[in-house]
Amino acid sequence: MTLIGRTRARGVETLSLDAPERRNALSAALVAELADALTDAGRDGGVRAVVLTHTGNTFSAGADLRDPPAPQALTGLLRQLVELPKPVVARVTGHVRAGGLGLLGACDIAAASDTATFAFTEVRIGVAPAVISLPLLPRTDPRALARYYLTGERLDAAEAVRTGLLTAYGEDVDEVLAPVLDGLRRAAPEALAETKRLLTARVLETFDRDAADLTALSARLFSSATAREGMTAFLERRDPEWTV
Repeated sequence: MTLIGRTRARGVETLSLDAPERRNALSAALVAELADALTDAGRDGGVRAVVLTHTGNTFSAGADLRDPPAPQALTGLLRQLVELPKPVVARVTGHVRAGGLGLLGACDIAAASDTATFAFTEVRIGVAPAVISLPLLPRTDPRALARYYLTGERLDAAEAVRTGLLTAYGEDVDEVLAPVLDGLRRAAPEALAETKRLLTARVLETFDRDAADLTALSARLFSSATAREGMTAFLERRDPEWTV
């Protein structure tokens, strides 16, 4: 079963998360297949830029609680997005939760429709947004991130732009992205690669410094009794035992 759709138009490779029945949750298989698709796009001289999008009404619900990827695999995927020598553009027309926001943070440009919603739901199932902080902390407003990390509140597209989670939003995300993709198609490939290297240097410093610690933290939290209660409560559609 293919979990990543691939299409190409005028040098733009579109990779679609294609497991809508699981709300495009980040399973071990989906993460591995997306990593392979990105590797192929990075090596292909005919690819000028990558668009990362989705099928269904959810961009990604975060980690698949039934088949989660290893923390090291998710860390590797986020770094691959940041290091890819082609610009990566997120195209969102649905909801984004938890680990899905790590994908947005790792993309160079992120645009959404005005109906998209976003939430860091990790604390509500007893874990922390550890690994996804690697691309997010250097790129987003720290005061806003503190609020949404700690509360798990939902935010809309306008607030996501204000906080730095998104680049832009609009009623029609393809209209928003049209000038972006036109600009990328007009840019020299070598110039794009070097410009991206300039823009991602600070993000990669965070990976170099913190990836091992945050990956270990994620593994520890996901294996805890608190996380087991939180994930069980989520799957049973009830409040976890700590709710007051």
